[in-house]
Amino acid sequence: MAKDTIKAYASVNGLKMYYESFGTGHPVIVLHGGFGNTGLFMPDVTDLAKNNKVILVDLQGHGRTADIDRPIVADSMANDIAALIKELKLGKTSVMGYSLGGLVTIRLAIQHPELLDKVVVISSPFKRKGWYPDLLTQQDQMGSATAEMLKQSPLYQSYQQQAPKPGDWTKLVTKMAVAIQRDYDWSKEVAGIRLPVLLVAADADGVMLEHMVEFYKLLGGGLKDAGWDGSGRVASQLAIIPNQTHYDLFTSPLLPGVIVPFINKK
Repeated sequence: MAKDTIKAYASVNGLKMYYESFGTGHPVIVLHGGFGNTGLFMPDVTDLAKNNKVILVDLQGHGRTADIDRPIVADSMANDIAALIKELKLGKTSVMGYSLGGLVTIRLAIQHPELLDKVVVISSPFKRKGWYPDLLTQQDQMGSATAEMLKQSPLYQSYQQQAPKPGDWTKLVTKMAVAIQRDYDWSKEVAGIRLPVLLVAADADGVMLEHMVEFYKLLGGGLKDAGWDGSGRVASQLAIIPNQTHYDLFTSPLLPGVIVPFINKK
């Protein structure tokens, strides 16, 4: 953690949203994966913070941000981040999200493009059927009983250390199960995104690789040869990180080398 780190809360949409901010320059909001927080399921942002103001956020019901009486839905969480951008007066902001955070990032690009500069989506599908079928089966079996099973995991330990109401663990897992099982298909809306988007997936991801290619094509990429001079390239990019899975992609030392140049490019 940087020495100049600011740790604070912002009041947005009924949430007391926790965030940590460090570095100076162009603002970049980073969103964790499901059951994560500002210190868990987050890509290494050390290099990113050398030229940017990095803001790590705890999403609804995660980390130090207490849950409220509202379903966990990417659409509403995207509105939360939009409200945070306005509350902190960040201006045009880049947003990077992994897994659940990536879904929020996609919705943010759809719902509030005027607030954004660039978008990085890590290991997140634009429709539920972008996950492999066997993984969808596992997701469909998730429920309140899963909360007890997960009590042996670092997820539970981290939640107990940070959550304003540690006793709400089962409630969070149950709400997350409902969120994960909700069907969606944002293909038409994704095709309308005009922001530069960097898509990142692992070569052994839970998201199907053909889905990520389809995602890239919806953004205008992968439709033709870019030419000798690259003039046929689109603003969006697709990166497949080798020797990683959905569950450890955010730890890859190759990830910053893909993300930082994309964010820093003028």
